[in-house]
Parts: sequence; C-alpha cells; structure tokens
Amino acid sequence: MINLGAAVLFWCSAWTLNVVLARSKLHGHRLVRLLVPTLFGISVLVLWEGLVTSLDISPIILPSPMDIAERLVAETATLWEDFVQTVLKGALSGYLIGATAAFVTAILIDRSMFLTRGLLPIGNFVAALPIVGIAPILVNWFGFDWQSKAAVVVVMVFFPILVNTVQGLKEASVMQQDLMRTYAAGYWQTLLKLRLPAAMPFVFNGLKIATTLALIGAIVAEYFGSPTRGMGFRISTGVGSLSIDLVWAEIAVAALTGSAFYGLVALIERSVTFWHPSQRSEK
Repeated sequence: MINLGAAVLFWCSAWTLNVVLARSKLHGHRLVRLLVPTLFGISVLVLWEGLVTSLDISPIILPSPMDIAERLVAETATLWEDFVQTVLKGALSGYLIGATAAFVTAILIDRSMFLTRGLLPIGNFVAALPIVGIAPILVNWFGFDWQSKAAVVVVMVFFPILVNTVQGLKEASVMQQDLMRTYAAGYWQTLLKLRLPAAMPFVFNGLKIATTLALIGAIVAEYFGSPTRGMGFRISTGVGSLSIDLVWAEIAVAALTGSAFYGLVALIERSVTFWHPSQRSEK
C-alpha cells in the first residue's frame, strides 16, 4: 500500500532524475532514452496507487494497479484464451491478409491509371466509414467466431497500407528511373531493384499505423457478436458485472500487445531501411 505523500515524493524524485538525465551528456544514449519513458510509466503507476489508496476510491470506479496486477495473475488462463481468440486469430490473421491484399493492389494500381483514379477515392470513402457501422454487417456475414473479426481488421488496415504503398512507389525520382532504362531494365526489374526499396519507409509507415488499428478493430468487433471468449467480449461482460479490475486487466494486456506489435514492426523496419536517414541515431 502506498499513500499519497510517498507517491508524490516518488514522482518528484523521478521528475528530477529525468531532468538530470535530459541535461547530461548521456541524454542521447540508447539506454537513457529507454530509461526516461520507463521511469515515467512507473511514476504514473505509483501516483495512481497513491491516489486510489489515500482517497479510498471504490474499485468499481477505479481499481488500483495492485488490484489489477492481482487479477492479471489470478486470471492468467482466461486472459490467455482471450489473447489467442482476439489477437492471434482475429487481429493477426486480418492484419496479414489486409497487408498482403493492400500490397498486391498497390502494384496493380501502379500499373493502371484506371485503378489509380477509380480505387483510391473509394478507398478514402471506405476508410472514413465508422467501425461501429461496418462491424455488425461483417459479423452478420461471416458469423460470430474469429473470421468476422479478421474481416473487420482487413477493412481497417487495407487502405492505410494501400495509400502509403502507392505513395511510396512514386518516391523514386525520374532521373533514377531514367538511369534504370539506360541499363535496359524493364518494369519489374525497376520495381524490385529501385522503386520498392525506395518505397519501404512509406510501406512500413502504413504497417505501423495498421498495428494499432488491427487490435482496435478486433476488440470492437467482438462487441457485436462473439463466442464466450475474446478481449472485447470480456470487457463488455466485465463492465456489466462490475468486474472492473478484470476490464483493466484486459486493457493492460491489449496495451502491452499493441506496443509489442508496433515495436516488432519498427524493429523489422530498422533492419530493412537501415539506409534511410530516419534510422540513423546516436549510440
């Protein structure tokens, strides 16, 4: 149990340490860049615990981090079942299908002016549709299991990846493409050796945006019909039964999963686009 005074003292100490690190010569070091946000996150949790404990806030309104951690440990089997249903089956499968379809479609658009002028405006229109309008329709079409959640994810991730990939394919300059023609390179050789490598920063930008959209889409879609498992299902039923600590446990798992997914894509981007100026950083 942490009281409010101790929490405030910890917050001030962490703030002071962060200021010292920011002003030191080590502020650009990789470990320091990791330490600062980690320390800030721990400070938020400590302050949260202190506020809930000192103000005697009801766990129905806001459970403490310790209560949420205890529920995480107690409900490990349930949380894992929900993780498999929502993340591995719904979000990940939809993400892979949507990303692959978007990439292939971008190549077709690049080859056809008709598709460029016809499909992209439709894409912008579909991307603006609210998920709460799309999800019930797709659940009705594909059923209550993970297939309908994957379909929602495909719709959500397809157009952000498509638009970024199409834009990236335009990144190679006319001079560079003319140089490839002087080497007698055809369309596919130019695409594979020049234009796709130049497009990779844009492609990964779309992939990173889609990581968060995929998880959000799968969770929200479960509100409109799912078997008796899944993060969205558990959050919905947890709110109804006032099991707010379980709801926060599901939120914590979703947040950690989304961060890890984003970090994995960013790590792959770093190895693929190591040549790009955005990937050059101080050691």
